[in-house]
This record gives sequence, structure tokens and C-alpha cells, in this order.
Amino acid sequence: MNARSWFALSLAAAFAAPVPALAQSPGATEASLPRPIQRALPHTDMIRRAWEAGTRGPTGRPGPKYWQLWMDYTIHASLDPTTSTVTGRETAVIHNNSNSALTSIQLRLDQNIFAPDVPKLESVPSLTGGMKISRLAVNGQDVNLDPPPMRRRRRGAQPQAQLAVYGLDQTSARIVLTNPIPAHGVDTLQADWSFEVPLVPAGERGERMGRWADSLYQVGQWYPRVAVYDDLRGWDTDPYLGPSEFYNNFGHFDVTIDVPAGWIVGATGVLQNPDQVLTAAERERLSHALDADTTLNVVPAGVRGPGKSTAAGNSEGRVSWHFVADTVGDVAWATSNQFVWDVSRATIPGKGRVPINILYLPGDAQRYADAGPTVRHALQFYSKLWMPYTFPQLTIVDGPEMGMEYPMFIMSSVGAADHETGHQWWPMMVGTNETWYGFMDEGFNQYMNILSRDDRMGRPVNLDGLGQSYGRISGNEREAPLMWDANYGGPMYSFQAYSKAPMMLSALGGVVGDSAVWRAMSGYAKAWRFKHPSPWDYAYFMDNALGRDLDWFWYYWLFTTDAVDGSIQKVVQSGSRTTVTVRQDGDMPSPVVLKVFFPATGPALRPMANATMVSDTSAIVRWPVDVWFAGNRTFDAVLDFGGRKVDKVMLDPGCRFPDNDITDNVWPREPGLAQQQGGGFFGFGSSRCYGSG
Repeated sequence: MNARSWFALSLAAAFAAPVPALAQSPGATEASLPRPIQRALPHTDMIRRAWEAGTRGPTGRPGPKYWQLWMDYTIHASLDPTTSTVTGRETAVIHNNSNSALTSIQLRLDQNIFAPDVPKLESVPSLTGGMKISRLAVNGQDVNLDPPPMRRRRRGAQPQAQLAVYGLDQTSARIVLTNPIPAHGVDTLQADWSFEVPLVPAGERGERMGRWADSLYQVGQWYPRVAVYDDLRGWDTDPYLGPSEFYNNFGHFDVTIDVPAGWIVGATGVLQNPDQVLTAAERERLSHALDADTTLNVVPAGVRGPGKSTAAGNSEGRVSWHFVADTVGDVAWATSNQFVWDVSRATIPGKGRVPINILYLPGDAQRYADAGPTVRHALQFYSKLWMPYTFPQLTIVDGPEMGMEYPMFIMSSVGAADHETGHQWWPMMVGTNETWYGFMDEGFNQYMNILSRDDRMGRPVNLDGLGQSYGRISGNEREAPLMWDANYGGPMYSFQAYSKAPMMLSALGGVVGDSAVWRAMSGYAKAWRFKHPSPWDYAYFMDNALGRDLDWFWYYWLFTTDAVDGSIQKVVQSGSRTTVTVRQDGDMPSPVVLKVFFPATGPALRPMANATMVSDTSAIVRWPVDVWFAGNRTFDAVLDFGGRKVDKVMLDPGCRFPDNDITDNVWPREPGLAQQQGGGFFGFGSSRCYGSG
């Protein structure tokens, strides 16, 4: 019998066989079967290998044998405004700190996303020819830029005889080496390249790495960048598709940017030659940057041209701005012959004062009036929340991009300035892999933006409602789990990368308390400062910092799209005891948290060990998530506060656990409760919570 006949007979037999009664009613099946609770965090092959190698482990901290590459870049670039072309030359020294020889070098060429035939997940403002590389060399030996197609090498065959690069027309290319970089060895890569800065229509905003006409340029992801080689996957070969941006090696950058005199440049790093690019009057004004909390002007709106807005320049009428940045993952810059330059400061705990540079067009003065106070608050607040801002300065620049971050440098409107400044913590200081795990970058940032907003407005933090609101999204087939490669997150990428993590951390606060979450995340940030954590490292660090086995929590939030869907099934009062039957219909478990209300008069309330009195007539009672681990879907929560009658019971009064229907979370039922459900999927604030009033 051939396979096709066997399959046909099996299929016919399946349809002819009697259908078990339970299978006729999927709802009844789910309700009657025990709920399996996953209590362990799954380990993929890559994290198993890392644990075995000692580079990572169950503490969630870098292991005793942790390593990462280090890069030393020297870059010289020039801008020709007549053609809007950036021409550059770089030397990149690769320090292979791994225990393996590197037989190739992976390059990131993000500017190729503007080429017409390169895959991308979002539209670009205009098409260019992408990045044109005219020379590559390794240790002084030229690389073949146009080799014949690579053929698969048979086992035992000799390595390729010629240095060659493949994929120069894509956003990720590979140099195949004839002489591997030895473990703990060093190689030098040289590159010459050029590209046209993409044109953005005048006045339009929201596009990155672009220009307005020939007078303002925002330049990011602009040089051949050596990709990350790590202990998890080796070379990072994911393409740059647009939304998911960063996973970079840390290193030292020495960057010189040559522009016409009269053009002001802001960039990652510290300006090394102010006496060569600024006038004496500008240098004197800049010397007062750290003296006051007010915003000071360095280059006014009416000052333009060589010898006025900048130094006069060389014989060719050009000036070279020299910046140095240490222990950063990237550099970016912007330039304009129209920039107004203001400066402010922030005071960083344990570090002192750092300058904030603000570059904007004269017509946008009102837009940037609050840039100094906004960025100052963000730098100071996040420094206290997680760890001190490490870098020596921060620059915010006007232009087409309304919100994009680089180390020490943000292309941003004031409206997005808090968020973009928050990125200085992740991924700029904690080097997360945003391409794979966007939630560790954008999602953590969205969460802390809520905290910063409330602090800036002088009100208590309110995370109620966020965790519960996920119940209204859970089950949507378009949603990818957080552990899904964010490059392929699908139609709900924004929710996956940005919005779900604040919901998850709201729920975690419902388990352990918000302040405990903040303390643990502060420790995580410090442990992985200038390193590359994975989600497993984060989860295990949090477990250890919180003193809890939270693997069940991380499993359901990171690996699934499940919800809790809790409800109060019934309430029975008998004598001094009240039994509240709580049900969870979702696959995700959560602690049982009840808010109990009593009449104003009656016998004295007798305390319960797992209860906290909120007022003279209400209490919060908690049972740990463990009550579900036996597989049951219902739990009888017994209340015994003495002889006083219970008037009302609320399940999950803080609205922290995912629930798609809050109307069954109150006893007695409240007919108008359904109208109180609200809140959007992608907003910064929490949805309205019935128990928070």
C-alpha cells in the first residue's frame, strides 16, 4: 500500500469512526479537563549552549566566561550639499574576544534599505542607490567586491583562496576570510564608501536618516558596521527591514565630519576641536553651559555663515568637526546651515552635570522651547530609577525624524524626547537585541515612560488597568508572542514590540509589587551595563532579585498569547465564613486577589493572615498563584473576618491580570460595569480600572 492510499483510508476511517461525546463540545472539554500549568521556562539550544559554556547561567548575570567583541572605529566623512552625498573612509579594528576563530566578517549596510530592490517592511521617503562601497580591505589585503557566486564547500575541501564579500547590495553582507581571525586575536577592516542622503518632502516628519532639501541632514546607520558576533547565535545575520533597529557591538569611535563652513554639526560623542570649528564668542557662551538650569543660546537664529555660525574654515571653505565617543554601540550626526544652537544641562546622581545640546530650525523655536526641561527630567529621572546616565553629553536635533535614538544623540520632536532619551538605557547602555526581542528595548522603554510622565506631572504612578487590558487582545491570531523574532512580528508588530511589555510589567507588579519590580530592574540594568542580555538572562535575574520562582509568569507572558480570564462564580456566606469561588478560564494563571467590603457597623473585624486592611470597611486578601498548580480551574477563597457580613467582593481590584470581561469580577453583579471598560492598545496610559477608584 503506497503512502497516498494509506492516508486516504486513514482519513476515511477517522470520519467514519464514532466521535467521542466530549469532542462534540469543545467548550465543555476545556471546562472539564484539568488546566495544565507550565511552570518551567523553556530553553532553546542557544541558551543551553551558553549555560554549558559558562557565558550565562541561572543567576541571570553574565557568566564567568562571558565575552563579547570590541570595536575601535576611526571614521572620516564629508558631506557635499550640492549632491547630498556623504563620502566616507573608515578603519575598524575587530577585537575577537571569543574562544573561536572567525572565518568571516558580517557587515551591516543599513543604507541599502533605500535601494529599490532590497526587502523592507515599511515605506521609505525616497529611493537612492543605497550604499556604494568602493573598497574593502582586511589587514591591508583588498577584498574582491564582485566575486563569482559562492559554491558550497565540500567537507575537507580547502578554504576559499581569495578574500571576497557577498551581499553588498543588501543590508547584511558577509566577507569570507582566507585567514580566520584567531580566538582572542585582532584584525583590521578598512572601507571606502558613499551614499546619497534620502530626500524627505519639505515639512514632512516621521522619516529617519533623511534630509530636507539641501539645508538639513540627519545621518544615521551610515557607515559599514561590523555586526555582533555573540555567544548565542554567532554572527547576527538578520537583515535590517526598517522597524527593528539595533543590535551593535560596543566600542570606541573617533569620527571626523567635514562640512562647509557655516554648517553646525551635532553628533554622538564629545567635540574635540571647538577652537577649530567655533568662533570665540560661541566658545565663550558654551563655557557657561553647566552653570544654570536655564537654557542658554550658543548660536542665535540671525547668525549665519562662515566666521559667524562657525569658524571661517580652511582654504576650501570647509570645517572638520571631530568627535570621540567611548563605549558606545553606534554614532549618528546631523548638520544644517540653518541650525539654532541652545544648550542646557542635567545633573546626574553620582556623576554631576552633563550638557544637553539642542539644535533646531529658527521656525521651530516654539516646538523646541521645552526641549531642555523635558530631556533634563528624563535624564535625571531614569538615572535615579535604573542607573546613572553614563555618557558625557546628550544632543537633540530637529529634522524629518520625529523620534529616533542613538548613543548620546536623538533625532526627536519634544513630544517624543522623553521616550528617545529613555533609549539611552536600552539599548544604548544595556545592549539588547532589538531585532529579535523588541520588547526588551521598546517595551521596557514604554513602561518607564509611564513612570516618567507621572513623575513629571507630580502625581502618583498608576499602573492599574494595563495588565488587565491584555485580556482584550489575547487570542488575536495576528499577535506574535514576545519571543518571536520582531523582524517578522507581522501586522501586530507595534503591539508586540511596544505595548505588551508594559502590560506584562503591570501584571508583575500585581504579583510582587511595583517598587520591587523597579528595584529588580535597576539591578538588572547595572548587571548588564554595556553587555548583551537575552530574555532568559532578564527572567532569571528578576527571579533571583525578587526571591521568587516566576518561571510560570515568564512562560505565559513571553512564550504564549494566553490570558487569565478570571471571574467570581459564586459567593456563599455561612456564619462568620464567606466562601468566594473564583474561576480562571484562561491558560495563564495568576494570584487570587480580592478586595472585600464590609458594612460600616457590626462585630469587630478579625484580621486574616493573608489580608491587609485598606480602610475601616475594606480589605485586600491574597492567595498565591500556587493554588492553581494542581490543575484546577476553580478555587474556594475562604474569608473569615469574624461575624461581620460581607457586602461586596472584587476580583483583581488593581486590574493587573489579563481579563476579557470584567463584568463577572464583582459580586454582587453591577449592571453598568460593562460601560467602564476602555483604554486603547497602544496608549501610554492604563485603561480605566473599576477597582482603582
